[in-house]
Amino acid sequence: MKKILISSFDMEVGGVERSLISMLNNFDYENYAVDLMLYRHQGDFLDLVSNKVNLLDEIPQYTTYRKSIGEILKEKQYGIGLSRIFSKIYADLLGKIKRMEESGYYQMQLMWKNALPFLPKSEIQYDVAISYLWPHYFVAEKVNAKRKIAWIHTDFSTVETDIQMDLKMWRKFDYIVAVSEACKMAFLNKYGEFENKVIVIENITSPEFIREMANEKIDNLMIKDNRFKIVTVARLSHAKGIDNAVRALKKLKEKGYLDITWYVVGYGGDEALILDMIKDSNLEDSFILLGKKTNPYPYMKEADIYVQPSRYEGKAVTVGEAQILSKPVLITNYTTAKSQVKDGVDGYITELSIEGIVRGIEKLYNTPVMRQELVSNCIKTNYSNSVELNKLYKIL
Repeated sequence: MKKILISSFDMEVGGVERSLISMLNNFDYENYAVDLMLYRHQGDFLDLVSNKVNLLDEIPQYTTYRKSIGEILKEKQYGIGLSRIFSKIYADLLGKIKRMEESGYYQMQLMWKNALPFLPKSEIQYDVAISYLWPHYFVAEKVNAKRKIAWIHTDFSTVETDIQMDLKMWRKFDYIVAVSEACKMAFLNKYGEFENKVIVIENITSPEFIREMANEKIDNLMIKDNRFKIVTVARLSHAKGIDNAVRALKKLKEKGYLDITWYVVGYGGDEALILDMIKDSNLEDSFILLGKKTNPYPYMKEADIYVQPSRYEGKAVTVGEAQILSKPVLITNYTTAKSQVKDGVDGYITELSIEGIVRGIEKLYNTPVMRQELVSNCIKTNYSNSVELNKLYKIL
């Protein structure tokens, strides 16, 4: 039996974490013994991890990720704390010089690279080690494995990274897994030397599980809302474009669409910004943040349309889940959009702008026949794809 390590950050509510749970729930445990290394044992999805997985103990130095610098210094992890301070200052400075729209990815790279001297190595020998979330320094530098695999969940053409720094890391891996063909091509446009290493394995989805969870009885205020309901499930971050969603709803109200309400399931660092925008736009009764939900599917189920207003995606797990629930789906034309939906068949792609979101919603709102056609096509489509794991077994 081969010994496998899978590493990720934690089990907070998110698309990457949901896809990892699905993969673990469908894994072949008769032929593989799986250790799961989570840097922190936290998150609402932690209880959903398969009991066939061996969850490794926390290592104090790795729990510092996603903690504040103040917390790290209180824990007397001074080397990691100082490396974080340096990384933040340098990333912020370079972000201003280069006018980066989002310098967070570059800061994350620096955090890991500068902290490496203070992070312990794993003493276990593995047949295969899988790093499920970028940056992949733990598996690249601190794990002994005969074969190493890294996962890509984002569109690398849209994020600012230090390419030379990343190249050294990617070279440590035997295979690189992209979650969509478009995600693969975006990656290769930036890191072309790895063409022979990259394969596509789509996020594993379980339609039966999603439909069962959608029928769970919860206290859902949406049920009593008779307005036209839009739903988005996403982290409150720049990438997901929730700020543009607020601006789009304001414009729709100004155009006379007074009965539209927009519900967002999710949480994140931009929550205060979004709440201020909602208040400034007088949308408190119609742009509603529902917060973090372990089970977002009953809210999706109540939607008249599902909208993904993202600026970029690798492949949005939630879009596929909305299709499984037979919802009319509207997504912005981010780089990988065409790998997500068949435009006009099981979803509708609109221009990636505030006006584009407004026009797309108007079209679906005013065309019930189009909405029903999208629903019918989703019902006819089999979104089950656990066979994707066979691609992984081939390289294990």
